[in-house]
Amino acid sequence: MLVHLAKVAIMFGLRSSGGSYEKMRSEYYLDVENPFCPQVTKQIHEHEQESELREQMSGYKRMRRQHQKQLIALENKLKAEMDEHRLKLQKEVETQANNAYIELEKLAKRHAVHSEKETKTALADEKKFQQQIVAQQKKELTTFLDNQKKQYKLCKEKIKEEMNEDHSTPKKEKQERLSKHKENMQHSQAEEEAHLLSQQRVFYDRNGRAFKRKVMIKKHDLEQEQIREELNKKKTQKEMEHAMLIRHDESMQELEYRQLKTLQKLRMDLIRLQHQTELENQIEYNNRRERELHRKHVLELRQQPKNLKALELQIKKQFQDTCKVQTKQYKALRHHQMEVTPKAEHKTVLKALKDEQTRKLAILAEQYEQSINEMMASQALRLDEAQEAECQALRHQLQQEMELLNAYQSKIKMQTEAQHEREQQKLEQKVSLRRAHLEQKNIVFLQIEEELVSIQKERTDRIKHLLERQEREIDTFDMESMRLGFGNLGTLDLPKDDYR
Repeated sequence: MLVHLAKVAIMFGLRSSGGSYEKMRSEYYLDVENPFCPQVTKQIHEHEQESELREQMSGYKRMRRQHQKQLIALENKLKAEMDEHRLKLQKEVETQANNAYIELEKLAKRHAVHSEKETKTALADEKKFQQQIVAQQKKELTTFLDNQKKQYKLCKEKIKEEMNEDHSTPKKEKQERLSKHKENMQHSQAEEEAHLLSQQRVFYDRNGRAFKRKVMIKKHDLEQEQIREELNKKKTQKEMEHAMLIRHDESMQELEYRQLKTLQKLRMDLIRLQHQTELENQIEYNNRRERELHRKHVLELRQQPKNLKALELQIKKQFQDTCKVQTKQYKALRHHQMEVTPKAEHKTVLKALKDEQTRKLAILAEQYEQSINEMMASQALRLDEAQEAECQALRHQLQQEMELLNAYQSKIKMQTEAQHEREQQKLEQKVSLRRAHLEQKNIVFLQIEEELVSIQKERTDRIKHLLERQEREIDTFDMESMRLGFGNLGTLDLPKDDYR
């Protein structure tokens, strides 16, 4: 009877534990039917996770390698473009220098040809001028001789007339006087002819020297004109050279800035793509950790009925031991009461003892049920608190990892921006130094001015040396003329027909 009441109390306690417990027990016994299924599933799941992580890491490394290849390919392309552009500019400089040299050579040849032509023309003019003087002097000499012949004839006839009128003088004396007079006239005419020839020679030599002097002055003017033309050509070429160098510097500067901007843009795009991939991987990792924790909690919930069953069996054993102890105590009490109680009261005493035993067993059954409920509630609360603590710890860990990732990405971005700033400053410094090589702080124009001043100085020096040489030549020529007795030939005016 007591055992039956205990079984009824146990069954009552189990039924009063609620439907959730029955559900957990049913889920537990589903897993218990195959004890190797959870371990195999766990191993398969861990293997899949490792494969997924390896694939994710391989993809990330592959992306980094691809980004590096893209940067290297772009750098090589930009370097080839820069080399090609630099070679193009260098060829343009060489072409400009060759053209300048060829132009100066052509100018020098043209000057030489012109000078030779002018020299030949001057020689021809000098010969023509000499021929004109010779012809004029020959004409003058002929006229002079004709006049002398006429004068001689007139004088001869006049003497004959005078002698014919003088009848007192002997004929022989007349002949002697006539012969002597003829000799005097011939001697006088010979002296006059010699004097004329001497004057003509002086005139010929003097005008020849004067002509040569004017030819020399014209040659000097031509030399001055040619040297001015040469120096003007050099000045123009130097201005064109500096304009080309400035244009080349601006072109190189524009290409360098454009290439740097292209490279930095690709680098920032790749970093953004890398950071986006890292962020997606981190989010996927967070979701996977949360799913794993959720599966772990579900497994713990499925595992909980087994633990509850063990605790329940332990409480049940304690309850059964207590019931046995009470049954022994009841038997001992009943035997004692039967001995000390009159027989007429045995029935009443047995009933009272039985009711007392039933009441105590009911109290034990109620305590058993309460212990079961408290145990299940305590275990469920502990499980919920532990799982909640794990969830909080995981969320905190994942949040820290996300913050670390954001901080790392921000650091990488800042480092890249700092690198870009350094590259920009380095390029600006390089451009400034290259510009300073041409300008030295706004010296492109100063350098042009300096070179133009240098050209002007060369121009002045060469013209000065030319004028000094020409002056020495004129002085030497005039001193030679003075020594020859021609006087100052600079004041001598030649006929316009004689010299162009």
